[in-house]
Amino acid sequence: MLVTVPVRGRGPSTVEVLAEVASILERVEDGRLDCIGVDMPIGLPEQGARACDVEARTRLGPRRSSVFPCPPRGVLGAVDYGEALARSRAIDGRGISRQAFHLLPRIAELDGGLTPALQSRVFECHPESCFVSLAGAPLESKHTAQGREMRCRLLTAVVPDTEALVAGPPRGAGVADVLDAAVVAWTARRWRAGRALVLGDDRRDRRGLRMQIVC
Repeated sequence: MLVTVPVRGRGPSTVEVLAEVASILERVEDGRLDCIGVDMPIGLPEQGARACDVEARTRLGPRRSSVFPCPPRGVLGAVDYGEALARSRAIDGRGISRQAFHLLPRIAELDGGLTPALQSRVFECHPESCFVSLAGAPLESKHTAQGREMRCRLLTAVVPDTEALVAGPPRGAGVADVLDAAVVAWTARRWRAGRALVLGDDRRDRRGLRMQIVC
């Protein structure tokens, strides 16, 4: 499931559930979207941890567990969790979470469709780290009513129609999904204006993709 919240200047915001990563990339390539943040890894390491993931976990403090280690490129194409786990451990001794395993097809789809040139407009974000930029500190879990209410209140000031989007999410999206997508859209707008924070260094993976997180 992919949720996008295009924010067009001061106009209304919209939320959609899209079936394929390719449909998002097409909107950037043909100019319908200026840029977009994606809550999936971009730039896959051969082994070891990415600097941007380490920085994001440090930045999140008590919420650091929300940043799962980026899987190494060698696990792409694993047919089941057991194979993915074995490949990951063979590469650098680390395992891979089931959450990361279930994202592998999406990660592979994004990796296959993205180019270094397109990465100037399609970049990786992590919603919780984006919320730190918005709130100034890590927030309570989005899985609590108080955490969702706090996120909605903060977003209402920067993303038009947040309350309406949260009140009526489309089929296939939950309230937490919409809040995450909205803060990533806010981050994309800041990226376009040159105000976003970039975590990580200048290292690229073997396809030439930068391993960075924008927040």
